Amino acid sequence: MNWEITIKEFKSYLKLEKSLSKNSIDAYLHDIIQFNNFLNYTKISILPDEVDLLLLEKFIAWVNDMGIHPRSQARMISGIKAFYRFLILSEYLDIDPTALLEAPRLGRKLPIFLNIEEIDQLLGAIDLSTNEGHRNKAMLETLYSCGLRVTELVELKISSLYFDELFIKVIGKGNKERLVPISKKAIHEIKHYFEKTRNHQKIQKGHENFVFLNRRGKKLSRVMIFTIIKGLAKAINLSKNISPHTFRHSFATHLVEGGADLRAVQEMLGHESIITTEIYTHLDRAYLRDTILRFHPRA
Repeated sequence: MNWEITIKEFKSYLKLEKSLSKNSIDAYLHDIIQFNNFLNYTKISILPDEVDLLLLEKFIAWVNDMGIHPRSQARMISGIKAFYRFLILSEYLDIDPTALLEAPRLGRKLPIFLNIEEIDQLLGAIDLSTNEGHRNKAMLETLYSCGLRVTELVELKISSLYFDELFIKVIGKGNKERLVPISKKAIHEIKHYFEKTRNHQKIQKGHENFVFLNRRGKKLSRVMIFTIIKGLAKAINLSKNISPHTFRHSFATHLVEGGADLRAVQEMLGHESIITTEIYTHLDRAYLRDTILRFHPRA
């Protein structure tokens, strides 16, 4: 058993059996590569089935000494544990060396979200005199209206738009499909983008079904979405460090603040576990606390 073969088999397992996205697969493989870097750096020549708990603990101490954030450390441990679970499942090993490996303790970090005024300011900063302006406004309205992940946005297909029923079909993590309600405002902006820009573009072969295209007629990249949002934040001097995911957090937070059922929010976000969705109840309590501190005469 060598590293190259087992990593290749692990990649196939993640793709074919777990149906993970390319980004998730790359993240898992990066964790194993980091462990290999540690072995090379420390000049330890060892096969995957020879790794023990003591060596893994030395690896965690090494990445900690490098100043890697505890959250990133936990991510690495999760990837390595998944790798060894695969080796057990494939009957390469009988004993899992990661079974007693502990991740660093993490406080639960509340995500950054935007209030309605900030979202309106960002949308107002879009230059609608450009061809990209109508597209960008439609994208941000869709992100906020539907609570999409950035990958779900760039992969959104025309064939998945059910505007008459006020729904869109989304392909989420693990290639799982879900139906998400879409607002009339977002529908209006998408139709406007089609009329003003998309219908007049020369579209590259294979990209005809994607909703949002770049100026070359191809589907947008994740990086481009980040760049657009960072540019708008800078234009309005927004102090918050935001990303496309901030619109998803804002979508969920505003629903919970408005009294939406947590199970319904879970379904719309495509969370496998409601525990993931419960963080927005903490955000809601934080919002209430801040409101009291700001406006109550005895605060």
